[in-house]
Amino acid sequence: MTRRGWLLFLGMAVMWGIPYLLIRVAVRQLDPGVLVLGRTGPAALLLLPVVIWRGEFRAMIRHFWWIIVFGFVEFGVPWYLMATAEKHITSSLTSLLICAVPLFSVVAQRVRRTEEHISRQRLAGLTLGALGVALLVGLGIHGGSIRWIGLMLIIAVGYTLGPIILATKLTSVPGIAVVVGATGTVALAWLPWSIAHWPRHVDHQTWESVGVLSVVCTAAAFVTFFELVKEVGSTRSVVVTYVNTALAVVLGVAFLHEPLTVGIIIGFPLVLVGSVIATSQSSSREKLSRDSDELIHG
Repeated sequence: MTRRGWLLFLGMAVMWGIPYLLIRVAVRQLDPGVLVLGRTGPAALLLLPVVIWRGEFRAMIRHFWWIIVFGFVEFGVPWYLMATAEKHITSSLTSLLICAVPLFSVVAQRVRRTEEHISRQRLAGLTLGALGVALLVGLGIHGGSIRWIGLMLIIAVGYTLGPIILATKLTSVPGIAVVVGATGTVALAWLPWSIAHWPRHVDHQTWESVGVLSVVCTAAAFVTFFELVKEVGSTRSVVVTYVNTALAVVLGVAFLHEPLTVGIIIGFPLVLVGSVIATSQSSSREKLSRDSDELIHG
């Protein structure tokens, strides 16, 4: 990747690595639907003036249908399911299951027969990263029931479809406009539920967690993610999930007192190496072979 691509990649790793910890803290007092509203509503209100000032509101309206679909599959439903699951499973296990996203993305790319080539090098990186995240949590599938694991896999499907929609249907729409349209629609959809399930008492730590989730992990993160998709492609961009997991496990150990296992000590370096391999350019030999195949098959 380019230097800009790496900076975007590392920024995303941080902004999408800390939500697992913050969600775990917030759902102690908040209903999952209220948390979804708390994450999306402020983000939409924060960025709406920017969209209007930049004259991008009309572009958002023209593509509003696909923006709604994106919001639904990327966070409208997944964030509710994730917050629900984190009431029952650890943040480490949650992050491990989300690491199915890059593998699902490869499968989707094969089915769609996109222009992006999946090289042996990138497949090796994905495999190494998958092994690393498995070791990171010590293969702790026993930490949750089949129901919660199933919910997390549904989320992984949504996270796979989101970048595809961005890369195919929303390339002409500015990232901030997509964020405003999607978060605003999701917030309005969850507003009636949130009113009915509003808690009687919420401490400052919970509100601080919601604030960071909304401003940093939603508004700033999605704008950054759109730029990452444009810079490195939809399939390569989701490899950031592996680094997210590494950070999520470290935070879980440090602040939630989740166990530090041998798998974490061994798996963390594998995650980093796998991410580097999966996001690097293909070797010259593979590129030459690919170009030759394209020339032969026309």
